[in-house]
Amino acid sequence: MELKKHQDQRLPERKGQKRKLEEEIEEGKREISAAEASAAAPYGEARRVILNEVYTQVNILNSTFSWHETHRGAAKRATHILAELAKNEEVVNVIVEGGAVPALVKHLEAPPSSEIDHNNSKPFEHEVEKESAFALGLLAVKPEHQQIIVDAGALSHLVSLLKRQRDVHRDGSNSRAVNSVIRRAADAITNLAHENSSIKTRVRMEGGIPPLVELLEFTDTKVQRAAAGALRTLAFKNDDNKNQIVECYALPTLILMLRSDDAAIHYEAVGVIGNLVHSSPKIKREVLAAGALQPVIGLLSSCCSESQREAALLLGQFAATDSDCKVHIVQRGAVRPLIEMLQSPDVQLREMSAFALGRLAQDTHNQAGIAHNGGLVPLLKLLDSKNGSLQHNAAFALYGLADNEDNVSDFISVGGVQKLQDGEFIVQATKDCVAKTLKRLEEKIHGRVLNHLLYLMRVAEKAVQRRVALALAHLCSPDDQRAIFIDNCGLDLLLGLLGSSSLKQQLDGAIALYRLANKATTLSPVDAAPPSPTPQVYLGEQYVNNPTLSDVTFLVEGRRFYAHRICLLASSDAFRAMFDGGYREKDARDIEIPNIRWEVFELMMRFIYTGSVDVTLIIAQDLLRAADQYLLEGLKRLCEYTIAQDITLENIGSMYELSEAFHAISLRHRCILFILEQFDKLSDKPRHSQLIQRIIPEIRNYFEKTLTNPHQHNSRL
Repeated sequence: MELKKHQDQRLPERKGQKRKLEEEIEEGKREISAAEASAAAPYGEARRVILNEVYTQVNILNSTFSWHETHRGAAKRATHILAELAKNEEVVNVIVEGGAVPALVKHLEAPPSSEIDHNNSKPFEHEVEKESAFALGLLAVKPEHQQIIVDAGALSHLVSLLKRQRDVHRDGSNSRAVNSVIRRAADAITNLAHENSSIKTRVRMEGGIPPLVELLEFTDTKVQRAAAGALRTLAFKNDDNKNQIVECYALPTLILMLRSDDAAIHYEAVGVIGNLVHSSPKIKREVLAAGALQPVIGLLSSCCSESQREAALLLGQFAATDSDCKVHIVQRGAVRPLIEMLQSPDVQLREMSAFALGRLAQDTHNQAGIAHNGGLVPLLKLLDSKNGSLQHNAAFALYGLADNEDNVSDFISVGGVQKLQDGEFIVQATKDCVAKTLKRLEEKIHGRVLNHLLYLMRVAEKAVQRRVALALAHLCSPDDQRAIFIDNCGLDLLLGLLGSSSLKQQLDGAIALYRLANKATTLSPVDAAPPSPTPQVYLGEQYVNNPTLSDVTFLVEGRRFYAHRICLLASSDAFRAMFDGGYREKDARDIEIPNIRWEVFELMMRFIYTGSVDVTLIIAQDLLRAADQYLLEGLKRLCEYTIAQDITLENIGSMYELSEAFHAISLRHRCILFILEQFDKLSDKPRHSQLIQRIIPEIRNYFEKTLTNPHQHNSRL
């Protein structure tokens, strides 16, 4: 059975740039009235004001590309204003429309050296480039602007910034400005390449990957985060980028970052590794060989839920490598934290931990360990989730656990079978998985597993006994039904549920009993008729109401019906008593039948003469009464069969009373099965509970007879 693909379940390639901005409070206060105006939706007058402000700042940028102090100050202020405006996504389109992109791209470069004054001063060095990269990164949050920015030449400049500032850092400069411009350049690359495969490739072609890998070892942790975030994005679903990142020896540094005490660092590192190994078995093996497994397992206990999610997802991917890797993950202590994560309030954390456990549970050696460490109950609870992916991951994990015989008793005793049966599953793949899990459990109900369940059914607390009985009603083999439900009192447990004051327990009991009846099966009405004490003689259709050789006449509603004693004597004990006993009809030529209509009597006699008759619903009840009166069991069964087709929610009470009145066993059994099958609908009907309590003894008789008679395995009524 294949696991549902998780390519679309991956967490985002990076934290949103907007979130990073919230974490990094900028120095100083806003001075720009236009930025305050941007808080409103850019329509009408507000839009015109913002657009004019953008034009103003663009003109400033276009006229200040030099090292003159006044120019640099004006350019710094202009890029800052545009960046502040771009923080509001509502106005990003207006900024692009105002021509800001080419102007900002131009200022990613330092002005020409010929513009440096006689003092060799470079006012606001790095500041203008930083604000330009920052603004462009914000504009790139909208996918439709990514290509516009790249076409304006931004990528080559951003990569040059990474390289140039890396060289400055090598020379001993470690100013905040240097760090900031590197970070903003890396963030801009992240946003430009986000979910854009062509731009990811362009970054590699521009030489952007090697400097980003080098920046992983930068002393400033924010720069490390930014570089890792960019590599994370570039690695997602791009094999050539993945290979180059690995070829640049990023893995050793990334694995060291996994052990960082800084949650932001190990979150980005595990994200990069996750994207590197995704759908890449070769890199996955390299990552494991480089020693990533233990630090990733360690992240399961991180205080950062995002790192926990990524670590769980990564372990799920590692577990798909081979069986040995699955075992190693468990041996190194991953199971307990993964199980704890199943109970987290974070839905993504639960989803990823269920995913990892699902992969681990496909190995025989791990299955018992996961259940023993308490994984069953939280996984079963996740089946109630309204998140389809989470629900499926939990179902797949349970499918794995059900493969181990040592888990079956625990699975059943905690109510797992009922959970699988009662669940409302969102996607078809989950429904199929659950059906296969139940089938897998069913195949294991024998030998020591069955013996253990029978032991629990005898000595465990009442709730567990009932769960076991309910599960066995659905899962056991017909050959074991007598041992389970008669010899070990499983039937008493199910009937106890049926007599409970809890409607849910009543319904569970009814469903289980109906399932048990379907497996056991009963006989058809005709087969169920007891054999006649004497061989049956059928004179044939031509002798029905035929005076030829007739030796007895019945008077029905004033009309004569010609009959033959020999045929009647062979048909039932009632006629034998009438003609051979001490009744006055013994020697009478004409016998009056006062309480049966002509149509009914004629059909009854036709059955006696031919052994068969078509019974319509209109006449079935009157014919049943006549058949019961004259002890014609075969005809009774035919009538019962016809009447049973008319059982409804509205008439079930009267039908059951009819079966009692005429000792109609087959009809009574059909009423019982109908009540069990339609229990949930009948529960809303008046006097339903009284009917149930009334028929429980008869239900017991029905199952005791059915389950103890080895020959009653033909066809159901």
